[in-house]
Amino acid sequence: MGGRGIFSGANRNSILDSVRTAFAAAAAMLLARMLKLPEYYWAPISTIVVVQSTIPPRTLGWQRFVGTALGAVLGAALATYLHPSAMVYAVGILLCGLLAWSLRVGGAYRFAAITLSIILLIPRARSPWITGWHRFLEVSLGIAVALVVTTVWPLAKKAG
Repeated sequence: MGGRGIFSGANRNSILDSVRTAFAAAAAMLLARMLKLPEYYWAPISTIVVVQSTIPPRTLGWQRFVGTALGAVLGAALATYLHPSAMVYAVGILLCGLLAWSLRVGGAYRFAAITLSIILLIPRARSPWITGWHRFLEVSLGIAVALVVTTVWPLAKKAG
């Protein structure tokens, strides 16, 4: 291979970014498990989304936080009061967009739609309000860990 190993394309920044992401994701997972959050994996997933984004962490963290709250409330309300169907789901996704844009948090739309999808499409034994609350807590924990880590351990700007 002529001296080219598996990590030959890695530079100092990419190695530090990988270590930082691994540390943040593991910290979020451990915290969520310590808090006994039922779907603890959403915390490290949210951490990875924020840490690895090309959007500034505070901006993306805010969008994810607001979107998750919006999707959790709307999803729980729809699941509580309407029979689940493709039409109810489509109306929910539409409402997520309309509400996000009318509240001037358009960047939160995708996260609202994702959370609504998780609440409406995954069958659960618990109340949709409990599911929505847990999802909000798990995602918020992940966002908080990402913001702490990216503030304490900033890296040079990522190149596309």
